[in-house]
Amino acid sequence: MPSVLTAPGRRAIDALGAQLRRLREFADETEPPALAIISVMTLSLLGTLVGFLAVSNLTIVPFVVFLTAAGVGWFRYQEETAYVIALMMTVSTILILGLIIVFIFRESIPVIRYESATVFGITVPGLRMFIQPNWDAVSPPIRYSMVPMIHGTVMVTLIASAVAAPLGVSAALFLSEIAPATVREVVKPGVEILAGIPSIVYGFIGFTVLGPWASDQFQTTGQGSYLFVGIVVGVMALPTVVSVAEDALSSVPESMKSGSLAMGTTDWQTMTSITLPAAFSGVSAAVLLGVGRAIGETMAATVMLRGVPRLTDPLVNVFYGQETLTSIIARNYGEADGLQMDALFVAGVILFVTVLVISIGAQYIEWRMHERLGGEV
Repeated sequence: MPSVLTAPGRRAIDALGAQLRRLREFADETEPPALAIISVMTLSLLGTLVGFLAVSNLTIVPFVVFLTAAGVGWFRYQEETAYVIALMMTVSTILILGLIIVFIFRESIPVIRYESATVFGITVPGLRMFIQPNWDAVSPPIRYSMVPMIHGTVMVTLIASAVAAPLGVSAALFLSEIAPATVREVVKPGVEILAGIPSIVYGFIGFTVLGPWASDQFQTTGQGSYLFVGIVVGVMALPTVVSVAEDALSSVPESMKSGSLAMGTTDWQTMTSITLPAAFSGVSAAVLLGVGRAIGETMAATVMLRGVPRLTDPLVNVFYGQETLTSIIARNYGEADGLQMDALFVAGVILFVTVLVISIGAQYIEWRMHERLGGEV
């Protein structure tokens, strides 16, 4: 029977098998007293997790036992203890992520049931949140549509991507292939420093400078537009795109570029036909990271947008901005209760699923490029 596993699936199974073999070898080579301490650490940490989930006042007891066992193991069997602690932290990270996913999905269930709709005699949970455009948490009929916020998020993301992708990749190509070494050593750290500026600063500048200017120039009523929110978010995403794309372009082997130049091509032809295609997976990952930043941006959108959960008229009108998925969470979570709070969790679920799809897409692009270039998959 032919195998139905894809290359990533085979790699995952092989990696799991290798980890199990290493774990078995570790147990065979470790002294019994060290194994006893490791067992105490494992059981006490598991007890801490159970107590935390049960909201028990006794949670501190197994945690103190874990710290004590880890301290004893560190002084007597440092190598083995460090290995186990690193493994526990890795597992804990995955477990915490899983618990967060379960929590946000569970909290969104009540409003999904409330917004059920019937199609051809079949009740579809949550369908009304995506087929009608009204959000009204006060006046009957109470409705929690995600359509206006999804529309706002898509508009901001498209504009931000149109700003960050071409500018970021062009800047990365300049730094990697054209700029002198002295310029690169100065400019690249400067670009990376821009990533550390808080998003509220960008949003405040957009609100106090771009907002009034746009209102005067385009004769709009009030402040807040998807166009300038997208531009601000695109500028915020630029450092990420430039840094990651430049690293990918710099990792292209020099022999490939030299071979192209030896065939008589120009520097520009080498960059476009050799360097960019060879680094396409890394450049794509950089752009997708920038898109993820645009989708998940909160404070800049919250500060600059009007905060009205409704669609613009017409839908492609970028000179008005109402609300995004992230801004509605930031603007309402302090006062929300009941189904409105559950609706905010639905917005979180949509964001989570969107970013997950983008991440899977980035991994798929990277795998396809490895396969195309003849790498191991």
